Amino acid sequence: MIERLPATGTLDRWAIGLSGLCVVHCISSVLLVTFLASAGGALLSHGLHEIGLGVAILIGVVALVRGSLEHGYTLPAAIGGLGLGVMAGALSMGHHADETVVTLFGVAILALGHDLNRRAAN
Repeated sequence: MIERLPATGTLDRWAIGLSGLCVVHCISSVLLVTFLASAGGALLSHGLHEIGLGVAILIGVVALVRGSLEHGYTLPAAIGGLGLGVMAGALSMGHHADETVVTLFGVAILALGHDLNRRAAN
């Protein structure tokens, strides 16, 4: 089953791209809430963030664990796991500026883990 998935480098590139979308989402949500409080509410729904974290965990586990099995390095998976943990911790903080900063920090750590994984696979 795992052989039918895209190559590790491809999954890592997708994950890095999704990390970039997360950054855009976080920044645009804060700006929308600041300028248009009623319109920004949909982007800040807790359910949307839970789904996003679930997708990040799914792609992260598949790409980072698969990469570790292929190239033998566990550091990318450990760094990516730290990023996922920071993102999960931010989700429990509630909606305010600190949550955005912590989430962006976690996304950056996760993207670093995927980049290291992609590099180790090549």
